[in-house]
Amino acid sequence: MHAHLIISGQVQGVGFRYSAQQQATKYGIVGWVMNREDGTVEMEIEGSEDQISEYIIEIRNGFHRFIHVDNIELDKSNNEKGYKNFDIK
Repeated sequence: MHAHLIISGQVQGVGFRYSAQQQATKYGIVGWVMNREDGTVEMEIEGSEDQISEYIIEIRNGFHRFIHVDNIELDKSNNEKGYKNFDIK
């Protein structure tokens, strides 16, 4: 499964991308994460439906106390792009 996410809240300057990469490895998720100029974070992730669902729960919880997620725009599809790793852009 493939998912594209735009995450808003306190997600820049608080270690979100590094935490996202660490948790992605824990859940077996591949893809990428990057900061956007508007203060949001964009992600593309791939894994099983269960892996992605559990990972998104972790994102909603904010990974740690300095991260606060207000909203997640989420689009899912079955069209995987074949990522091999989880990269920070």
